[in-house]
Amino acid sequence: MKGFTLWFTGLPGSGKSTLARKVEEILLERGMKVEVLDGDIIRQHLSKGLGFSKEDRDENIRRIGWVCHILTRNDVVAIAAAISPYKEIREENRKLIGRFVEVYCKCPIEVLKERDPKGLYAKALRGEIKNFTGIDDPYEPPDNPEIICETDKESVEESVNKIIRTLELMGYIPPGDTSEDYSPEEEEKIKKRLKDLGYI
Repeated sequence: MKGFTLWFTGLPGSGKSTLARKVEEILLERGMKVEVLDGDIIRQHLSKGLGFSKEDRDENIRRIGWVCHILTRNDVVAIAAAISPYKEIREENRKLIGRFVEVYCKCPIEVLKERDPKGLYAKALRGEIKNFTGIDDPYEPPDNPEIICETDKESVEESVNKIIRTLELMGYIPPGDTSEDYSPEEEEKIKKRLKDLGYI
């Protein structure tokens, strides 16, 4: 199978890393070569020294995009889980990589403030963290992502099944038995979305 990039975007705490790791497990079980680039880990290594200005955020996402491009070119599935708040840079990466599947982890800010596992929203609201995406820094949701996971409404399993089934229908991964977990209505929704985006 050819490589591709699965790019998770969404507000902090929306479930990007959780879903990325679950998808990684399934793809590894199917014998695929997979590498996860988690935004927090990339910040510690590849983007150490970058701040949170728009310019630095853009540079961080460009660096992740470049690594995904190299991995994809070498038939690895690159899974990026990064807030990536700005449309322009996500689209820049899409053009660079080519085989690019965008997953929008959609969750209302009110839910995220309540969920707040790391206490980051509370700190941002108190002014202890500046330039926090969704509080005092913008997040631009994607216009036409291949996949939308409504993580306030769907279970982790439902979101993962949706991602896997979409990749199967796109021909990006070998088929498995996840279709058993899907209703005909859900299957039709995925097919309609891919048809609207010109994939099938």
